Amino acid sequence: MTAINAVTDLSMDGDIAVITLNSPPVNALSQAVREGLEASFKQTLADPKVKGVVLICEGKTFVAGADIREFGKPRKPPSTKDFYKLLDASTKPVVAAIHGTALGGGLELSMMCHYRVAVPSARCGLPEVNIGILPGGGGTQALPRIVGVERALEMMTTGRHVPAKEAHELGIFDALAPEGQLRAFAVDFTRKLIAENKPIKRVRDLNDKIDEARKHPEVFDKFRKANARRLRNMTAPENIIKCVEAAVALPFDDGLKRETELSQELHSGPQAPAMRHSFFAEREAAKIPDVPDTTEVLPVNSVGIIGAGTMGGGIAMNFANVGIPVKIIETKKEALERGLSVIRKNYERTAQRGGLTMDEVEKRMKLISGSLELGDLKDVDLIIEAIFERMDVKKDVFAKLDAVAKPGAILATNTSGLNIDEIASATKRPESVIGLHFFSPANVMKLLEVVRADHTSKAIINTSMKLAKKIGKVAALVGVCPGFVGNRILRQRQVEAQNLVLEGAMPWDVDRVLYNFGFPMGPFAMSDLAGLDIGWVKENSKGETLRDVLCEMDRRGQKTGAGYYDYDENRNAKPSPVTEKIIKDFMAKKGVNGRHISDEEILERCLYPMINEGVQILADRKAIRSSDIDVIWQYGYGFPHYRGGIMYYGDQIGPAKVLAKMKEFQAQMGDRFKPSPLLEKIVAEGKRFADI
Repeated sequence: MTAINAVTDLSMDGDIAVITLNSPPVNALSQAVREGLEASFKQTLADPKVKGVVLICEGKTFVAGADIREFGKPRKPPSTKDFYKLLDASTKPVVAAIHGTALGGGLELSMMCHYRVAVPSARCGLPEVNIGILPGGGGTQALPRIVGVERALEMMTTGRHVPAKEAHELGIFDALAPEGQLRAFAVDFTRKLIAENKPIKRVRDLNDKIDEARKHPEVFDKFRKANARRLRNMTAPENIIKCVEAAVALPFDDGLKRETELSQELHSGPQAPAMRHSFFAEREAAKIPDVPDTTEVLPVNSVGIIGAGTMGGGIAMNFANVGIPVKIIETKKEALERGLSVIRKNYERTAQRGGLTMDEVEKRMKLISGSLELGDLKDVDLIIEAIFERMDVKKDVFAKLDAVAKPGAILATNTSGLNIDEIASATKRPESVIGLHFFSPANVMKLLEVVRADHTSKAIINTSMKLAKKIGKVAALVGVCPGFVGNRILRQRQVEAQNLVLEGAMPWDVDRVLYNFGFPMGPFAMSDLAGLDIGWVKENSKGETLRDVLCEMDRRGQKTGAGYYDYDENRNAKPSPVTEKIIKDFMAKKGVNGRHISDEEILERCLYPMINEGVQILADRKAIRSSDIDVIWQYGYGFPHYRGGIMYYGDQIGPAKVLAKMKEFQAQMGDRFKPSPLLEKIVAEGKRFADI
């Protein structure tokens, strides 16, 4: 074996050259890898003794994408597109041998090769859209030629990872190798190509699917319309569509040039930097300054959940999904059976959509059992309380758990904002108590707020953060305060949305502005979806708020066919004259003359107090970094990823503008807009929120 450079080796298997990349941890396409590849290809393709070439990787994966250290920086040559010229000129077959993941530039590199073989556990994809860019190494021109226009558009605008079996059916992989025998299989496959005199399959020459698309140019408008809601406001998917249009309309080399133009447009626009920020923010959130990665991680091989309601059932599914057995505790048999039935229906619904097999449904259901006895949790490693939000009830449960749970067990609460220090005080082991705030629906939402109480041990924190990743959650560590980080900031938006409505804006005006900004829905539509009667008590209601009046009229949201909006039989919303009259009656009672409120004012009054609250949370040391707040708001509340998060957005506006507006609103409407002292300090010192 000959070392080409520090990360690339070249060896011979008879007359087949094997180029091996070994650049841990994921063989990313760093400059060193690109240089090694270029040198290897030039050497093997010029060597008359070489009849064919296999490209393979050491370690746990094939090339898993670009080198993240180069994100946002100009790339030094060679570029991945330079390999097209080399491989297009080859008269020898080049076969990519894939294990692990071939993502982004890794899949692009493999598509430049003439054939691709993979093990059944491999996956591939072009996920660049998730960081606001497009596959700029020829992917937008190559993939439609292999899988067809519609499949290529779907793959590239979702960024999804395609399993090997599907990739083989699509033609991305030419053959599947037995697990553990990839190298030998790839060499034999290459030797067979030569023996059978198979043609060099250059991607530029694969025009059958492109020719078919030329007969149906309407495919692009159909795709845009069908995916308009999913792709709204995002520039990368639209540029991907334009690239594929170029693949159909232009010769291959001209298509590559168009791809480069559209790629550069994204790199110089606002969304790619924002989504890069999101990419790194998610990784940064896993790092806790005073809890090093070497901190003890406790074993969690069994879980107990108290409460079989919507939250408890959803939480249970997360653990069963990764093979961890769960025991759910309820006080009444009917509630327990209902909860287990809902879990089964959720799994069966997924199976009907093709996400699971029925065997997998049964396997997961066997991991979930129920009991009416708290004592049955005496041996589990982690117990999560998921009952309704009353401090006295939670403290009673934790006092009982203290007597039941084994030493070393983690005692967690799913409270969305109650004082965890007070909950922990009901036990003799406050160091074992932590908040694990799942978001509803807990089996779907990715965010997990891990809430550190005063006495929570570092081992419990580290275990919780690692466990979150294992069950597919994005975790952010926060401190104890009312509402923690997410709901504390949400309250600022909700208060202002209500105030705007009582000054002249209609609920659908506020919702429209925030939806157009990029949220999946506005606050009033969200309330209707969740149910206006959450936390509302009929006996205590005196018609003092808009919500009280709506609930008293049995307008409790989508489930009753009316709330802030009116709903048809398909739950489609339309503005409600009933709600409009109630609002105007409220305004008349308070002597308020309604006024026209601009979209700009609605947006500023909803978002700027959120930014200000985020700053105060940092001042109170309830979040570690401003980027952690961004992670929480993106994964828990639907803040658009392409805007980078609420604090990143604040930095783009500029802290000085946020401060000036808060002072202006304070002068007009009172101290609910009082700026955080830290906001004033940041502006005075010319800093950004990211600096805190």
